[in-house]
Amino acid sequence: MPRILVFQHVAAEPLGTLDPLIRRRGHRIRFVNFEREPQAQPNVDRYRGLIVLGGPMNVADRHARPHLSVELRAIERMLELGRPVLGICLGAQLLAHVLGAPVRRIARPEIGWYPLHATDAGRRDPVLAPLGAASPVFQWHGCHFEVPSSAVHLARTADCEQQAFRYGETAYGFQFHLEMDLPLIERWLATPAYRAELAASGLPHDDAAIRAATQRYIAPMQRQADAVFNRFLDLVGRPDRRYVLPSREFG
Repeated sequence: MPRILVFQHVAAEPLGTLDPLIRRRGHRIRFVNFEREPQAQPNVDRYRGLIVLGGPMNVADRHARPHLSVELRAIERMLELGRPVLGICLGAQLLAHVLGAPVRRIARPEIGWYPLHATDAGRRDPVLAPLGAASPVFQWHGCHFEVPSSAVHLARTADCEQQAFRYGETAYGFQFHLEMDLPLIERWLATPAYRAELAASGLPHDDAAIRAATQRYIAPMQRQADAVFNRFLDLVGRPDRRYVLPSREFG
């Protein structure tokens, strides 16, 4: 039974709809919650796949949050082993950083629902293709990654060109949140720190507008997300294919 390692950063950002999907497929999940275990040193060699979730911190915080450097080394090791990696939001930024790409603040955060547009490569991608040429996805981020030069650019939005990429055959970075369901969106909208971020964002929509859009878009996104995640999970357990990365230090 393939085992999947999951890096979680805050209680408010769990696996969401990915959790029951992974379990239905018979995979075992090992969580490392760095909010509870900031000194954790997981041995990633024991796992067939890695999922790195989102969080309110960013790559530049790694000196104040040493676990981020631990995560960067773990991601690098999984890439060396050729095992599947999925980075979501912060996780995608960490993956991009490992691959040598910068992570920067964007001019205006993306919070709520935004049309995602696949690139030509994204429409053909074995994992991301179920999203189609364009579809609404849920976002909550104030930083973004640059697409690594060694990766394939898969998707963009009107306000943020860098939304998804693939490295090799089995590593994916998604800036957006396909794992959301209605209760999780409500949880974020009720969390004081997240509410404050939305209020300070300068965006033209508020929590009421996000709730209204959620009623329209959540069910279609969940159907597409299940297809995307199932295709990613199909990669778990494939024969290893190794990639040679430049030696890097994450301090």
